[in-house]
Amino acid sequence: MNLLSKVLSLMGKRETMAYLRKEKEIVEVDFPISKVWVDLAKAATSLEWTVEESDEKTHQMKIKTKSNFMAYASLLVINAAPMNENATKVTISAETPVTTITGLFDIGRTAERIDTFLRVLHKQVNGEAADSAKKDTELPT
Repeated sequence: MNLLSKVLSLMGKRETMAYLRKEKEIVEVDFPISKVWVDLAKAATSLEWTVEESDEKTHQMKIKTKSNFMAYASLLVINAAPMNENATKVTISAETPVTTITGLFDIGRTAERIDTFLRVLHKQVNGEAADSAKKDTELPT
């Protein structure tokens, strides 16, 4: 339960979910799936997001972002598939629950979270320093 839900609960008000904001991004990564798969988890860890599920056989991962005062966490579903020996297709679908209250403050946040994840993944697969990737954690939680 995030802070907004707690405040509304104390006020005796019930927060209702209006809808889920959904975004999707597909990218091609010029590295083999074995490397990309490991770096997907490293990217989530460097952002301090939670890997909720990880299936190495199907190369599917579910990652939950952080929530904050006026925004719920997003759930990222990541599918990685080999395109050839040295390239991987990564599909990231994300959804964020949005209420009538949080809807105004959440505009664009789901897409920003996908972009943040992709920037950190890019740094991971290219071997850039962890400190460099941590700068991206200051972007949307």
